[in-house]
Formats: sequence, C-alpha cells, structure tokens
Amino acid sequence: MTFLLVSPEAILNLIVSSVEQGLIYGILVLGVYITYKILDFPDLSVDGSFPLGGAVAATLIISGVNPFVATLIAIVAGMLAGFVTGFLHVKLKITNLLSGILVMIGLYSVNLRVMGKANIPLFNESTVFSTGLPVLLMIAVFAFVMKFVMDLFLKTKLGFLIKATGDNPQLVTSLGMDIGYTKIISLMLANGLVALSGALVAQYQGFADITMGTGRIVMGLASVIIGIAIFKRLSFMAATTMVLIGSIMYNFAIGLALLMGLPPTDLKLITSIIVIVALAVNNKKGSFKLKTPNFSGGGSRVASAKPNKGLQ
Repeated sequence: MTFLLVSPEAILNLIVSSVEQGLIYGILVLGVYITYKILDFPDLSVDGSFPLGGAVAATLIISGVNPFVATLIAIVAGMLAGFVTGFLHVKLKITNLLSGILVMIGLYSVNLRVMGKANIPLFNESTVFSTGLPVLLMIAVFAFVMKFVMDLFLKTKLGFLIKATGDNPQLVTSLGMDIGYTKIISLMLANGLVALSGALVAQYQGFADITMGTGRIVMGLASVIIGIAIFKRLSFMAATTMVLIGSIMYNFAIGLALLMGLPPTDLKLITSIIVIVALAVNNKKGSFKLKTPNFSGGGSRVASAKPNKGLQ
C-alpha cells in the first residue's frame, strides 16, 4: 500500500538515480565479473581498492591536480593493489581468499594514510562532473567506454588466456603459458576498474570516506549474479552488458525498498535477500525437480539408492 502512495515524480527520480548509480557502480561490477565469473577468484580486496580509488582521487583533486589525471592515477593505484593480491597468491602461495582479506585489511590503513583523515569533502572542488555535461551522460560515457574496452580486450590473445585460466588451467599450462602471470594481470585489471569506480563515486557524491568500501564486494557479486541469471539465455547479449544491467536492477531494488518505507538499517538484510533470490534462480540444481519418495521398496532399496544429484 505504501508503494501506491508514492508519487510518479518519486518513481521517475528513483529510475534516474538507479541508472546513474547502477552505471557508476557498474564499473566496479565489471571488475568483480573478471575475478568472480571469469577467473573464479573470490577477490575480497575489492572492499579496500574501491575506497583506495576514492582516496587517491580526492587527495589529488584537493591538491590542485586535474580531476581526470587524478582519476587516472587512482586506476593505477587500484592496479597496484590487485598486483599485491596476485603476488601474495601466486608467489607466496597464500590462498586466494586469504590474499584478498589481507590486502583489504592492509588497504584500510593505506587509505587513511593517503587521505590523512577519515573524510575528504569535494563540494567546492572541480571534478570530472564539472565539465558542464549532464552527470548521467558523463557516467554513461565512463561505463560504456570501460565495457567496450573490456569486450575488445577479452577477444585478444591475453583475454582468451585469462578466460582459459578460469575455465581450464591445464590448457593454459599445455600452451606453455604461466597461469600465475594471467592471474596477476587479471587481478590488476579488475582492481583498476574497481578503483576507477571508487574515484568516480567520490566525485559524484562529493566526498571520499574511509568506510565507502564496506560491502562493495557483496554488491558487486549480487549485480553479477542478477545480470547473468536473468539474461543468460540471450546469447546475443555480451556478459558485460548483462552485469551492467544487473547493477542497475540491484540499485533499483535497493532504492525501491527505501522508497517503500524500509529503514536504511535494513539495507544489508535486503542485499542478502536479493543475493539469495538471485542465486536460487540462477542455480539449475535448485532441486525444484525433487522426486517423490518411494516407500514401497523397504530398507534395502534405501540403502542401495544413489544420492539425488539435485540435492548435492
């Protein structure tokens, strides 16, 4: 009933803000797509590299550096963070999950060191959105340029090797290529995209904050899962397009929940529910094909029966 009382203007504003935030966070989602879906690498360093991008860009902007140059340097900083994650995993043989956690924790102190304080306001500074062009247009340019560059890159020889590293690492080895090398490159690219998103978000919202990375990996995973689950049957659509739309849908769902009166303190619960629903839809083994148990065969049949794969 609350939804019915919402004005059409509020719905329109929700759609516009969902598209803006969906695209600006969609750049982060493209990075998460590389590690989670292509490389099969649970990279938790995203929660650290995202605020790193914002911290580097904000610090440089208030120091008088051109915002576009500051954003470019933020990308490089994110790539360095990805390199450290890859180095810990590939060279020091630390598990992928722990490598990401260690980098995420370390980046918290690095980000504080870069900013010098917990928050840097940018309200009176020139940013990439101060060019006079509409904000939505600028965000769309950044998002779609990254998407098309990523599409082209994945069609190169190195791009195929990265995809093969996630799908069939033995194939990469048989070609005489180093899997560790492709993993490090992938993590650098992914965290570079994440840092770019962080730099743009800091300029979009008018400040960089030390806590702005909290939960971003969950948001990225949710967007990837939603986009792939809904559009995977559309073979003509690129996966990068799917995850961008997934990001918009995720932000729309969150905004709609707030518009319907749910308190912001419930956002993490809403996020968890969205991820669970998307995973359930995406999982072909959702076990909706449960077989009717046959009780007529007695205990011997139960003992000899093979386990139902749908329940594994």
